[in-house]
Parts: sequence; C-alpha cells; structure tokens
Amino acid sequence: MKTVLLIAFAGHVLCGICDCLLGYSPSGRLDLKGALKDPVKMRSVFADLPLRWPLLSVLLGVYAITAFGFGYLGLSRWMSGFSEAASVVMYISSVVFLISIVVHHVICGFVEWMYVRLGRTDEAGKAVLEFQSKTIVTMITGYLGLAVFLVTLFVMVVTGKTPLPQWACVLNTLPVILLLLLTKLPAKGNIAGAVMYLGLIFLL
Repeated sequence: MKTVLLIAFAGHVLCGICDCLLGYSPSGRLDLKGALKDPVKMRSVFADLPLRWPLLSVLLGVYAITAFGFGYLGLSRWMSGFSEAASVVMYISSVVFLISIVVHHVICGFVEWMYVRLGRTDEAGKAVLEFQSKTIVTMITGYLGLAVFLVTLFVMVVTGKTPLPQWACVLNTLPVILLLLLTKLPAKGNIAGAVMYLGLIFLL
C-alpha cells in the first residue's frame, strides 16, 4: 500500500509541474484575468510561451494522472475493509474523476498549443475558447467526482470508521486546499493531493 501511495504522491508532484507549464511563461505567471475577454491582452499574455511547454504538459500530464490514479483506486480498495458502501462510492467517484480530469488536462494543453501555433490571432482565440467552453463539462464532472471521493474519505476518518486517528481527517485534499487558497502558490490542487498522500504514507 505504501508503494501505491508513494506513486500517487509522485504523480501529484509531476502533475503540479505540468500545471505550471500551462500557467507560466518565461516572463512569469500567465495573467488570464481579463485576457480572455480582451484579444489584445490575450496575445500579449501568450507572446513568449514556448510551444513545447503545453505539449510537454499534455504528454507528461497523462502519465502523472495515471500515476496518482493508483492512489485513489488503492484507497478505494483499502476502504472495503471497513465499509463496502464507502468503498464502492470512492471507487466509482475516483474513476469518474480520473477519466474526466485527464481529458480536461489534455484539452487545456491543446487549446494553449493551438492558440500559439496559429499565431495568436483573434480567430484562433475565438476558436480555442469556444472549444474549451463547450468541453468544460469534463472539468466539472471531474471535480465533482473528486469531491465525492474526498468527502467520503473525510467522513469515514472523522467518524472513526477506519484505523486512522480521527485527526488524520485533515490529511485530505479539501481542508488542505482551503488553506492553500490563502496563498499565491500555483497548482494548489496537486500540492494538496501530494500533501494528502505524503501524510498517508506515514500513517498506513
């Protein structure tokens, strides 16, 4: 089990790096606030983004999500020893999360690569934004699946239904990410996921 958790931890770290490849350029963090509604600002934001960065993010991101997927599925199976119902809920929600989020990650990398590759024109901007808006259901579905998984895990731990100490409920992406929202750190979701699996490595 510890090996699975370690792989999941490494997967979240790698996925966080992939998120940074999409959220940063050589000149710094991509400021997308307002840029999505302003073609001129959008061209400026992506002016120095190397084409290889979103491409690398897509390719490495698929492997990263696959890696941390072992952790979610592993925890689902582990939970079957304490509650079959909770285990099934966690298993189904993790599958929904993993399938949806890998598609969403590929889409995010694709639209950035395509926009830059097509010369950052107004027409290219409209096309990629339209594509992303029409496929945003993958992100919504993915994070809903993750939320169900994490809430189930949190409830099982805090109510003492598992061998974990009740205080270990804080080693959960949800409370960790609430703390991270107070910071300006990038890839908050993956940092929170990495913290959860790192903590569980020492407790399980």
